[in-house]
Amino acid sequence: MKKTLITLILIGTFVISSVPAYAEIERENREWQDETIYSIMVDRFFNADTKNDTDVNTLDPLAYNGGDFQGVMDKLDYLKDMGFTAIRLTSIFDNSAGGYHGYWVKDFYKTEEHFGSLKTFKKLVNEAHNRDMKVIIDFVTNNVSKEHPWVNDATKQNWFIEKQEISDSDALPVLNQDNPEVKAYLLNAAKWWINETDIDGYSLPEVNHVSESFWNDFSTEVKKEKENFFLLGITSMNSNADLDNYLNVGIDSLTDYQHSEDLRNVFATTNQSFSVIKESNLQKPELQPQFFDNELTTRFTSDIVKNKHFPGARWKTAFAYTYSTPGIPVIFYGTEIALNGGEIPDNRQPMNFRTEKELIDYITKLGELRKQLPSLTRGSMEMLYEKDGMAVYKRVYQDETAIIAINNTSESQNVKLNNEQIERGKELRGLLKGDLVRSKDDRYDLIIDRDEAEIYVLANKSGINLPLIGSLAVVYILFTIFIIKIRKRRKV
Repeated sequence: MKKTLITLILIGTFVISSVPAYAEIERENREWQDETIYSIMVDRFFNADTKNDTDVNTLDPLAYNGGDFQGVMDKLDYLKDMGFTAIRLTSIFDNSAGGYHGYWVKDFYKTEEHFGSLKTFKKLVNEAHNRDMKVIIDFVTNNVSKEHPWVNDATKQNWFIEKQEISDSDALPVLNQDNPEVKAYLLNAAKWWINETDIDGYSLPEVNHVSESFWNDFSTEVKKEKENFFLLGITSMNSNADLDNYLNVGIDSLTDYQHSEDLRNVFATTNQSFSVIKESNLQKPELQPQFFDNELTTRFTSDIVKNKHFPGARWKTAFAYTYSTPGIPVIFYGTEIALNGGEIPDNRQPMNFRTEKELIDYITKLGELRKQLPSLTRGSMEMLYEKDGMAVYKRVYQDETAIIAINNTSESQNVKLNNEQIERGKELRGLLKGDLVRSKDDRYDLIIDRDEAEIYVLANKSGINLPLIGSLAVVYILFTIFIIKIRKRRKV
């Protein structure tokens, strides 16, 4: 009896191991283009430490709502399980009263007391690194709070230029980075945070309001402190700046709001041509953020609702696109639950973790595929078919070919691809929905339901898996014998 049972277990193990599987690729040289970033406004994410809840009022969208470093730390596994490999935190520096967003900086060397201590933040970075996740934080260089000690210091009046309207509609004291003392201070502070906390990158608010010469020195100095340190420039809305100039002075990646607007226009409704989504004209498009919204914009969900569509369906096709085209997905907190919101501060509502998981599960699956298939992060990009919301494109990296089909139309679609577009005699194995399309008459017929997407990999035809069928037959026979023997023993 025991021998029979052991045999069953061994054969079962063989059967499982014979089923094709796509294992996560261990990349010796993980690059920033391989990352998937979750962007967090600390105060609005998760309150895990009530000891720092001074003046917290969750009913006031302009007051502190209680989110803190411990809250981010407690949710790292939640983020990792969804496939995120990096987090970006909006400014964590000490702020003036009411600066829940972090942009009224009062001290560049202290953390905001509502978020927690420097010790807790360092623990957060360490916990993220233990999960193989990177940490980016905002470093504000353009302005300081009206209450910053420098403002009323008579010896530092030449540290400032005119006041300037910025994203939160506040006229704040603007720093003069051309002043050598200001430049030295900011560079020293930036290097201090890297060495003190081991962060992996900076996001740079209002990057286009600071001179290119400053960024040239800034990028040169901070990148000496840590290998592969990343600089993500957050441009102001409606900026007319020549963004390439900032990439030429060491900024690695820049928000392109025109590209984001194109994405929103296509995916907020159905039957919109993908042709309006222009490929990034910026250098290294694989490093540019793929995003629909952030702390400065209205929520993309609000666009969907205005068009009277179901947010889950629209977000799914939008995610499929951003996770499978060149660029780094940067997902604003709450997107996984289709959080809604209009203008600031309505777009910064508190995160809600008690929601249904359909969209979360979909993001998780996309995250898995993005890790498994280097063609999705490093491959070439070629559009094979595009018409009124139906798109099929190909990404190739070394010997791996991925075919992505997205149906953002109001009905099912049938797309026929020929052997000039895809190598003949193969099959397309769907990894999102499990679809299988075999080459027939030098053609591949893809049938995609509305509001659906599929990510295929090109593979040799599998045909009939005789070893697998034989193994299943043996298991069935042995299992039958096993049951018969048990029954005989009971009769005895």
